[in-house]
Amino acid sequence: MNVIDCQKLSKGFRRTNALEEITFQLTEQKITGLIGRNGAGKTTLLKILAGLTKHKVGEVSVFGKNPYNNLMVSANSILVDDQMTFPDSLSLDEILQSAPAFYKRWDAQLAARLFQYFKLNSKQQHCKLSKGARATFNMIFGLSTRCELTMFDEPTNGMDEAVRKDFYRALLKDYIAHPRSILISSHHLAEIEHLLEDILLIHNGKVVLHQSFDEVKEYAVAVQGPIADVERWTVGEEILHSKRVDGQRQYVVVKNNSKLERARLEGAVIQELSASEVCMHMTNEAKGGIDDVFK
Repeated sequence: MNVIDCQKLSKGFRRTNALEEITFQLTEQKITGLIGRNGAGKTTLLKILAGLTKHKVGEVSVFGKNPYNNLMVSANSILVDDQMTFPDSLSLDEILQSAPAFYKRWDAQLAARLFQYFKLNSKQQHCKLSKGARATFNMIFGLSTRCELTMFDEPTNGMDEAVRKDFYRALLKDYIAHPRSILISSHHLAEIEHLLEDILLIHNGKVVLHQSFDEVKEYAVAVQGPIADVERWTVGEEILHSKRVDGQRQYVVVKNNSKLERARLEGAVIQELSASEVCMHMTNEAKGGIDDVFK
């Protein structure tokens, strides 16, 4: 079953196109990474999926429904981000106590244990929390809803390293115990690689790649060797990145294919890349990276 189905989805703001004909589907009970650089369109997409923003062109469905102002979608999904707001009249403890009225799968015990572990002040107001404490509370709230579709938009902004690691571990452990569809956006893929089953990579409002984590890792490789040899080995190939190692050697990142095995036999050094490196090179518009500045 497709939890999310987008067909040629577009959204613009004044003269800027935040999303351009986005097409993808997400099946149920997977952790998917929504990956992209700042300004790629991740937040706009998540707000549309959460029903907070109306799309301009195309079709979008969540649980088979248009999510915009849809009560069924709202009751079964949540978007956790730094824009979350709660009534100023309620303390953090009162916010947690009121949650079961809105979320049928709310786990009060999980919320209480996480709240105690992270040592938040139950009498404090959400609006008066520090950035890190607010992000931590939002994470607790989002996980405890156990919504069938749980979306996190850069959830660890403001958290220190120890809290980030605890959050990722808590998310994974609770997902294993209670599988649901989780979509987590980040521009720091390396930090969440161990969580992901799928990667949805967007750049400049367009889908660049939507594959399993393992497929993304195998999408491209690095080839290194003498300049003339590397140019010969990679002629006609899709080059994602290229740089001179020194006056005699070249390093290029190319789309993986069986023809590179011949280059290996001729002495090419072929290196595997992490999923993070693949995504970085696929969204880098300057093929030589920062080195291009210093030519």
